[in-house]
Amino acid sequence: MDSHENIKTISIPVLGMTCAGCAVSVESMIGAQEGVKQAAVNYATQKVSVTYDQEATKPENFQKAVQSVGYDLILDTEKGDELQEEVQAGAYNSLKKRTIISGILALPVVMIGMFFMDMPYANYMMMVLTAPIVFYFGKSFFINAYKQAQHSKANMDTLVALSTGIAFLFSLFNTFFPEFWHHRGLHPHVYYEAAAVVIVFIMLGKLLEERAKSNTSSAIKKLIGLQPKTVLLITDQGEKEISIADVKRGDQILVRSGEKIAVDGKVYEGSSYVDESMITGEPVAILKREADKVFAGTINQKGSFRFIAEKVGSETMLAQIIKLVQEAQGSKAPVQKLVDKIAGIFVPIVMLIAVVTLGVWLLLGGENAFSQGMLAMVTVLVIACPCALGLATPTAIMVGIGRGAENGILIKDADALESGYKVDAIVLDKTGTITEGKPEVTELIWVEGPAAALALYKQIFLAMEQNSEHPLAAAIVDELKKQSITAALITNFESLTGKGVSADYDSQLYWAGSHKLLSGQTISSELEQRAQSLQAKAQTVIYFFDESRVLAVAAIADKIKQASKSAVAALQKQGITVYMLTGDNQQTAAAVAGEVGIDRFQAEVLPSDKADFIKQLQSEGKVVAMIGDGINDSQALAQANLSIAMGRGSDIAIDVAKITLMSSDLEQVPKALLLSKKTVQTIRQNLFWAFIYNLIGIPIAAGLLYPFNGFLLNPMIAGAAMALSSVSVVSNSLRLKFASLIS
Repeated sequence: MDSHENIKTISIPVLGMTCAGCAVSVESMIGAQEGVKQAAVNYATQKVSVTYDQEATKPENFQKAVQSVGYDLILDTEKGDELQEEVQAGAYNSLKKRTIISGILALPVVMIGMFFMDMPYANYMMMVLTAPIVFYFGKSFFINAYKQAQHSKANMDTLVALSTGIAFLFSLFNTFFPEFWHHRGLHPHVYYEAAAVVIVFIMLGKLLEERAKSNTSSAIKKLIGLQPKTVLLITDQGEKEISIADVKRGDQILVRSGEKIAVDGKVYEGSSYVDESMITGEPVAILKREADKVFAGTINQKGSFRFIAEKVGSETMLAQIIKLVQEAQGSKAPVQKLVDKIAGIFVPIVMLIAVVTLGVWLLLGGENAFSQGMLAMVTVLVIACPCALGLATPTAIMVGIGRGAENGILIKDADALESGYKVDAIVLDKTGTITEGKPEVTELIWVEGPAAALALYKQIFLAMEQNSEHPLAAAIVDELKKQSITAALITNFESLTGKGVSADYDSQLYWAGSHKLLSGQTISSELEQRAQSLQAKAQTVIYFFDESRVLAVAAIADKIKQASKSAVAALQKQGITVYMLTGDNQQTAAAVAGEVGIDRFQAEVLPSDKADFIKQLQSEGKVVAMIGDGINDSQALAQANLSIAMGRGSDIAIDVAKITLMSSDLEQVPKALLLSKKTVQTIRQNLFWAFIYNLIGIPIAAGLLYPFNGFLLNPMIAGAAMALSSVSVVSNSLRLKFASLIS
C-alpha cells in the first residue's frame, strides 16, 4: 500500500476546554504523538482535526495524551456530536449549580470578613463556609492546575488554584496559631472572603462565557434533517421501502406528493412542481418533467414522479452544503482568543513575581522577613487573580446581546461582535432579504364592462386558480379573496402543463395562464401596453381570457421591502460596498437592483457560487457581511466574516447566522454594525480596567513602597482592589445598555 494512502484526517470532539490556552495544550499533546502530521483545534466548535499515519498511530493514543492534561476526546464516530452535546449540557448545568451554591455560601463570609470580623468565632465560621467553596465546588481548578503542572504547563486555573489555596491555608494557619504573629508584633489577618469571592467570580465568568458560545452545532443537525430517512425503491417486484443509506447510483425511486427528495437524480417518468427554495432561494416552485434534474432536500408538491438516482451520500448537493457550512464555521475564532493570549503570558509572570517577592523579602527583609514575605506573596497572588480578566469579554457580550435584542437584533456570539465593526463589504440575497420573499399580485387589471359581468369573471377566475397546482395561483387566490369574491362552479377543468389552465362555465370555455396560451384572442391596446410595461419590470403576467378576448391581466411579483432602499443608501453612506446575489434571472435581478440603488449584482447563482463570491471578496482583503434568509444562503452565511439572517427566514439561515434581524428590516443592519463597534470598544476598555489594578497593585503588593515609607499592602485591601476591578468591568459593560445606536 502506498504510504500516502495511510494518511487520514479525522475530526474529533474535545471535552473540557475552557480557554484558547486549553486548545493550545490539546494541539501540542496530540501533535507530539508519533505519526501525527498535523493537529488543529477549533475552540469555537470544540473539535480537533488530526491528520495522521494510520500505520504509525491510532486515535486511542490521542485520547490518552489529552487525558493526561485534564481533557478528553469522544472517539465514537457515529454519535460523537450527540455525546459531546450531552456532556457539554451536563457540564454547564453542573457549573451553574456550583456557582449558585458557592455564591450563597460566600455571601455570609464576605459580610463577616468586612463588617463583623470581631464577633466571637468569626474566623471559624468563615473557615467552615469557605472550605467547601474552595476545595469542593472549586476543586476543578486544583485538579486542572495539577495536571498542567505534570507537563510543565500553566494556565488561568493554575493562578486561581495558587491564589485561593495559599490564601486559604495562610488564613487557616492564622486561625489556629494567631500567637505566631502576635509575638512578632503583627495582627493575624485571615483572607477567607478573598478566597471564596475569587472562586465565585471566576466560576461566574466561565458560566457567562459558556452561555455566549452555546448552540454551535444545531444548524448542521437541521441541515441533515432535511433528508428523509427512507425512500421508495422501484423494483421488478414492485415498490420497496429502504433506508436512504442503502440507495445506490442508478436506483429508480418514486417520489409521492408532499415528500422530500432523498438524493440527486434525473426524472424519467411523471411531472410535478418541486419547491427548490433551499437550493435557489426563490419562492416559486419549479416544474419538473422528464430529463429534468432534482436535488436532495427539495420538496415535491402535488404531483408524483419517478427518477433515477445519480448522486448519493456525500455526493449530493445538500451534503456538499453541509460540508461547506462545517468547514466555514470551523475556520472562525472567537474574540476570547485575545484574552487567553494575554492570560498565557500573564499567569507565569505573576507566579514568577510572587516567588521573586518572597525571595527578595527573605534576603533583604530583616527581622520579620519570612512573615512579611509570605504576606507580600499572598497579596501579589490575590491582587493578580484574573477574575476581572475572566469577566471582561463575557459581561460585555451579554450586555451587548441584550441591547441588541431590545432593538430587534439577535446576536449569537462574540465572533459577530468582533467582526461587525470591521465590515467594509455587504452581500445581500434578493428573495426574502431585499424583497418580501412571497409572490403577491401587484396589479389586477380588468376590461371595461358591466359590473355584473365583471363580478362573474372574477368568480370564474378564482375557481380556476383554486384548482390550479401552479405555485403562483395562490397569489391570485389570495388577492381575489381579499375582495370577498366567491368561486363559481366550473366544469371540465384541465391543467395545461407549462402553460396554464382551462375550464368551462355555462358552456363557455375560459383560460388562465402565460402568454403562450394566447392565440389570436383580442386584447385591448391599454391592457397590452400595461402587460408589456409590467413584464419590463420583471413581473410575471398571467392572462385570463375567453374564446374571444382577454378579460384580465394579473401581474405577480415578489415585492421589494419598504425599508430596503433606505437601508442600502445608509450602508453606502457608511462607506460599505453593497452587492446583491440571487438565483433569479438577469432581468428580475437588474430590475430589483436598480430600484434599491445597488450597482453590483449577480443573477442565476447557486449556493456554492455565493460562497465562492464571498471568498473572492475576502481574498481581496475585504471584511464581508452576508445577509440572507434561505437554506440556499447557509454556506455563504457560514463563509462570511459576519453572517446576518432575516428573522422570517429559514431555521437553517437563522441558525448558521451570527446575527438575526428579528423584524427582517434591513434598516437594522447599520444599527447592528454600530452596536458591534461599541461592544468591541467596551471589551477593550474592560481589559484595560482588568489590568490597570494589576499594573499598579502588583508592585505595591510586592513591597515596592516599603523601603520608602514602610507601607506594605494588606491582602484585605488587595482583595478589595481585585473585587473593585471586577465591579469596574461589570459597570463599564452596563454602560452599553444606554449607548445610542444611531450613527
